[in-house]
This record gives sequence, structure tokens and C-alpha cells, in this order.
Amino acid sequence: MTKTLLASVAILALGTISAFAAEKEFPAKLVSHAVLPANTIIPAPSDAPQHLKTSAKFTTPDRKRAEGLGTVPGKDGVRTTGLSMPFDGQAMQGFSGIKTMSDGTFWSLSDNGFGSKANSSDSMLMLHHLKLDWDVGKVNALETVFLSDPDKRAPFPIVMEGSDKRYLTGADFDVESIQPTEDGFWVGEEFGPYILKFTRDGRLTDVIATKAGDVDVKSPDHPTLSLPANPTQKLPAFNLKRSGGFEGMAMSRDGTRIYGLLEGPLYNAEGQVEKTEDGATGLRIIELDVASKSWTGRTWLYPLADGGEAIGDFNMLDDATALLIERDNGAGTSDKACADAKKPEADCFAVPAKLKRIYKIEFNDANVGKAARKIGYIDLMKIADPDKKALQGSENGIYTMPFVTIENVDRVDATHIIVGNDNNLPFSAGRALDKADDNEFVVLEVKDLLDAK
Repeated sequence: MTKTLLASVAILALGTISAFAAEKEFPAKLVSHAVLPANTIIPAPSDAPQHLKTSAKFTTPDRKRAEGLGTVPGKDGVRTTGLSMPFDGQAMQGFSGIKTMSDGTFWSLSDNGFGSKANSSDSMLMLHHLKLDWDVGKVNALETVFLSDPDKRAPFPIVMEGSDKRYLTGADFDVESIQPTEDGFWVGEEFGPYILKFTRDGRLTDVIATKAGDVDVKSPDHPTLSLPANPTQKLPAFNLKRSGGFEGMAMSRDGTRIYGLLEGPLYNAEGQVEKTEDGATGLRIIELDVASKSWTGRTWLYPLADGGEAIGDFNMLDDATALLIERDNGAGTSDKACADAKKPEADCFAVPAKLKRIYKIEFNDANVGKAARKIGYIDLMKIADPDKKALQGSENGIYTMPFVTIENVDRVDATHIIVGNDNNLPFSAGRALDKADDNEFVVLEVKDLLDAK
């Protein structure tokens, strides 16, 4: 694997277009704003096992079951977020991927639950059909599809293995990106990572393991990996960090190809990450043939900007260009930064947000095996709000999105895009120091970005 991955790095570097030369910042204007309150809890399906009627029971520091509802305070570092677990029902939160539909509605999905495989065995996986009422700033769920595996397609035991319906949970898969189709949904996943296919009613039909060229991609949460029995033995091999899988997943305009975008870089056996010719850390875009449900072998590298640490969402604009979110791991605004990030306090942000961007990129036949071209970006920390459309988060005519994870972007029309955050309920507080982040969706006017070549 080492030789193969090193060779692929060399190939990707040859003839690479500069990662930074063509970058240009474009303006963005806030047009509409809608908010789903953080504490939005919905009931589990009537046929769900009792275990799933409540959620977040295993979010205690030692993973012991919390015996009473609301007994475990949510925290963002040392700061409390004002919400406590477990919840009486399922949390409708963590929107992590969005797709605009022709009727003006959207499909989105909730991610694995509470941040890890270990604490999310009672968090149900679900997709949401959303209608946003921009006039009153409200998010309405037209339908919620709970995901299940009644046909035993998962290649490992799931949490609800012995149940009749076999609902899927956040300890089975970490679903992060979505592409609706006429017959169901394609979903990008992080534990494997895998590409998953579901029917329209949420039944799992396909689990596709990831291959980047000749390299089998595995995270430390891959079900085939296990700790050695003896401490002197080698640890199992994996080449992707935890939570580094398919955070983004785009589909070609004709529906014949899926492009999975890893959130983190691939590592070789020496612990080196993939780089572009310019020395930027590169994240793999991997092409899947929809008809055969197999990887084509074609890949590209997305070059992270200086200060960028991960991507959020990914959707095609046409056959060669796409929108995606790039971000750092900061949250909150710099005016409330802690004096010492290593000694955070409850009244300040330890690491404020700096890099939160929407990029337009180009990748095509001409740059297969090379770096995608970054055409330009908008800065989500300085969105113009001259018409005072913001429901929260705007000051002196500027709306900001200082969230650690912003994981929803798609085009709405020729001049507008939709953007939304993943609020990591109840652990993220970037809008305020002591309040869990809401799920915020905004429509932005970005004609110059969308027209850029």
C-alpha cells in the first residue's frame, strides 16, 4: 500500500495547476434567513424499539448509561450550552448535506448523532424533506425518512440486529452527504467510509467500500479493524483519520457519476499526507460509476487553503464545476477570544472562527489525477446584510457564520445559493458563548461567484 500511495501522490503532483494562483474573493449578500431551534426533538417511529424512544443516553464521559432525562449537561469545551441529555425522543439536528429540489424544497440529513460511534447507539439515522418559509424564517419538515436495514445489507452486525425493522443508528453508520434520485437516495458515510444507497422509504440496498485508485480507504472506525490481542503486536492499518470520510458527495448533472469528497487527507504508511505540487494538503475526490456501482479509478485532489482544515458539503454546478465548503475548526468571533487558547474560560471562545468559505472549483477530464482548480470563494464571516434580513448573528450590516461545522451548500438558482450549519447538538456554541447553536439556513446572492470562470 505504501508504494502505491506514494506513487499516486507523485502522479497527482505532476502538472498540477497552482492551488492558490487563481483564488479570488467574491461578495455575498444575505437575502433570506430561517432558523430551526436547537432543541427540536421529534418522536421515534411507533414501531421502533424502546431503546430508540429516547436518545443521548450514552453521552456521559465514561459512556455509562444516563438514568434520567436531562441529567447530562451539554458542553462546548468548558462552556455549557444550556441543553442537557438524554432527550425524550430523537434530536432533529446536525444537518450535514443538502440538495435543492425542482419544487423549491430541499432534502437534507441528520448525521450520526452525538459525535462518535461510541455514544450514538440510540441516535436514529434519518433524512429530512424540508420546506423553508423564508417569510417568517421557519424550517418545516414535510417528511422524515428513518433509515433501516431489513434486508441485512450491512456487512457487519448493527445495533438493532435482533429487531424486526432493524433501524439504523449512529453506531452503525455516520451519514454526512446526500443525493436524492428518482428511486431513492445516495448517501456518503464516514465510518467506513462507504457510499450507501437507500430506497425512497429508507431501506438500505447497497454498501460500497471505498477505493481511491488502487488504494483501499479505511478509517479507524472501519468494521473490519480491531485492536490486537497483545500490546506488543502492531495496530491495524488504516489510512484516514476518524471523521475523515465522505463529508461531501456530489452527483454529475446527468446522474451517471457520483463524486465522493473525503473530509480528511489520505495518509501513507510513513504518516505523510497527500500534497499538491504547491505543498497544499489535498483531499481526494473519487469518482463512482452509478450504473455499475463501482469506482472508475479516476480521482482528483482538492487543495486546502492555508488555514483550512476540512470540507463541509459538495454539489455540482455543471459538468466541470462545483460548490463546496472549506473551513477551519474554530468557532465564535475573535472579539470574544480567550486570552490564552490553552486555558479556555467559560466567558470566551478558545479558538475563534477564521476560515469559513464557499469555493467554486473546476475538475474535469483535463485534470484527472491532478489538483482541482479553485476559481474563487465567498467569506462566510463577512456576508453583507444591508437589508437587515438576519434573524440573528448580524452586526453593523454584516452577518457571520462563526460555527465550527458548516455542512450544507447548494445552488438555488442562477444567482443564489443556500448555506446551512451542522449544530452538533448539544455540543457546539459558536453563535453565543452559553447557548447551543441553532440550525441556521441562509440564501445568499452570489452572482459573481457563480458566473466566475
